[in-house]
Amino acid sequence: MKKSFDSIKVKRPIGFTLAAIFGLVVLLSLASVTGFTTYLMGADVQITAENNNLSVNTKAASTVNDKLSTIRGNVFQLLDMTGVISSRNQALARQAETFFFERNDDIAFIYVISKESVQNTLSSDIRIVNNHFFISNEIDASLISKVIESSAEQIGKSCDGETIAINVSPFLNVPSMALLFPWKENGRDQTCIIAFSIESISDIIGTGNINTTYLINHNDELLCHPDTDRVLAGESLKNHSLVMTLREHNQNNDDSRQIPFVTLDAKGKKTHWFGAYEKTAMADIVVITEVSRDIVLDAVKKTFINNIFIMGGVFFLTLIIALVYSKFGISDPIKKLTFAAREIQKGNFDTVLIDDLDANRKDEIGVLNQSTKDEKGFLETFSKFTNKGVAKAIARKEIDFEPHLKDLTIFFSDIRGFTAISDGFKNRFGNDSPREIIGFLNDYMSRMVNCITLSHGNVDKFEGDAVMAVWGILRDENLDFEALPDSDPKKKELAANHRKGVKEDALNAITGTIAMRYALMKYNKDAVAFTEAHKNEERAQYKPHIRIGCGLNTGRATAGIMGSADKMEYTAIGDAVNFASRTESSNKPCGTDILITEDTREILREEIENGTLVVERIPVEFEVKGKGAQHFYGVVNMPNFDIEAFFRQGDPEFTLDPDCAKAVGPTGPKTLNEVRNLLGIDIPDFEKVNLNEEENKIQVKQ
Repeated sequence: MKKSFDSIKVKRPIGFTLAAIFGLVVLLSLASVTGFTTYLMGADVQITAENNNLSVNTKAASTVNDKLSTIRGNVFQLLDMTGVISSRNQALARQAETFFFERNDDIAFIYVISKESVQNTLSSDIRIVNNHFFISNEIDASLISKVIESSAEQIGKSCDGETIAINVSPFLNVPSMALLFPWKENGRDQTCIIAFSIESISDIIGTGNINTTYLINHNDELLCHPDTDRVLAGESLKNHSLVMTLREHNQNNDDSRQIPFVTLDAKGKKTHWFGAYEKTAMADIVVITEVSRDIVLDAVKKTFINNIFIMGGVFFLTLIIALVYSKFGISDPIKKLTFAAREIQKGNFDTVLIDDLDANRKDEIGVLNQSTKDEKGFLETFSKFTNKGVAKAIARKEIDFEPHLKDLTIFFSDIRGFTAISDGFKNRFGNDSPREIIGFLNDYMSRMVNCITLSHGNVDKFEGDAVMAVWGILRDENLDFEALPDSDPKKKELAANHRKGVKEDALNAITGTIAMRYALMKYNKDAVAFTEAHKNEERAQYKPHIRIGCGLNTGRATAGIMGSADKMEYTAIGDAVNFASRTESSNKPCGTDILITEDTREILREEIENGTLVVERIPVEFEVKGKGAQHFYGVVNMPNFDIEAFFRQGDPEFTLDPDCAKAVGPTGPKTLNEVRNLLGIDIPDFEKVNLNEEENKIQVKQ
């Protein structure tokens, strides 16, 4: 008795029991190791972060010291040099100043001034201004006076012997600072004010990924900070926790330059920090470096989280290994078999899941795998003997086995002069002619069927050299809406959807058929090459040059499973089918390769009017019982047809043959006569064509 895998119930599978035991042991072990490791790692990272913060601070302080010493040395050298030169040659002194600012373009101005000169900066002994600095930063040089006036107290202290640093950014509107050095000359107590951009200092001290370094002066005013807005605002850090601790307990560069501190934000949330400081050798400037403990330990937290994920991964891996071990490789193979069976149920007979089944196993699963592969081979063969689309629809239970009416587009084709072609094979190959004929037909048929499949059609049957195909036979719909009253809005909606589907089928049918024109030209070109390649062989193989006729009609037919209890096929019958067959047979008297009926033309009226499809009316009327006088229409071209895009649906490596490309598309024919010349079809004398003759007569009931 057949059972589904889902119906087999086990209270306590051995695999899950073993997996739970192994998993629990691993989970407890990993949890203990992870917790202990995280604790030790956090302590180690904290020590490393503090030492690294101190190292960054020491390096930054050394760099700032060097920079400030360089600025002082260069300026003092300039003052000494210009003092000597200016006494002899003022022009030469100005030139020296120009050269100096070219090499020190970050210096804004240099003033040597006494206490008495503060109120009148014009009376300062030395005034050297870097005009380029003020112009490039769009600063008014008159702001120097404000800097001097606001710094009167500091100037006085500097004249008395102190070296002082002040923030002049709020006055110059660019991040900058000034150093005030005592300057004695000719017995006068003066100060040398050097104002310069702090951009170079910001660049050389830098800011790491997590460490922040900044400078404060003796009054705890911010001199340099990565956030320049704080410097421009003249911010004071007197109330900063680190600065308060520094001023209270750690005034010197001793071993206690590392200070942990805590800050509170506006919501009262605490943030713990590691701080380090070092005073520079001049101006009582303090270089401070700080880093958030939360940021430092973030890596530890991430590592902990990652370890949790790894622990979970190892836990689940243990479960998987235990399951695989306990089931001796049964679980996964059965899943593969289940999935393969589902694909077969979906009609995917060619699924790679079946090919991946291991049939070399020496156990029951190996037997099942081989049986499934055998079933796949049978189903693939079965689908070829019926119809692949129908076979898939049957597997998916998508076909309504009850006969019903459908609006379809029906296609017929056959090879012109096939009897003569068969006789040619018989004369050349004798008893071997069946094999040669079948080989030739299979080559031809495979190319035509490919066009049908790519355009979403279904091959209905082969009758000798003739092919019957339909578009729309698998479309899931019914015609019950036609019985609704005209006043029902649902009827209009359903009718519109129905017409849209019928139109799409008709356009697909012509697309596939016109693709056959290219495929036939390619076949004939390959046939010539094949015949030429074998011409010197005894009883040389050959493939004949052929022409075909194709007919399409759109109409209502009966679709359903037909046959006997021993043999059935899903097909379509009715007048619409007969009309399509007669349409195909009318190609010869009409001198065409593709004919469509007025019903098909009417469905595709819009495409014809906008030039998407080009057809020509055959100038011969014929009578259709129940319909009256009718005309056939020869299909000329689909100018926008992309041959490469069409065939690459089935073969991504398809290469367009330029000789055959003129069959259809932008380079295709523009008239029926061009089609005839292209395919070697004689232009008929339509005055002698009578489609109402018995052999061409079409009987169709309305």
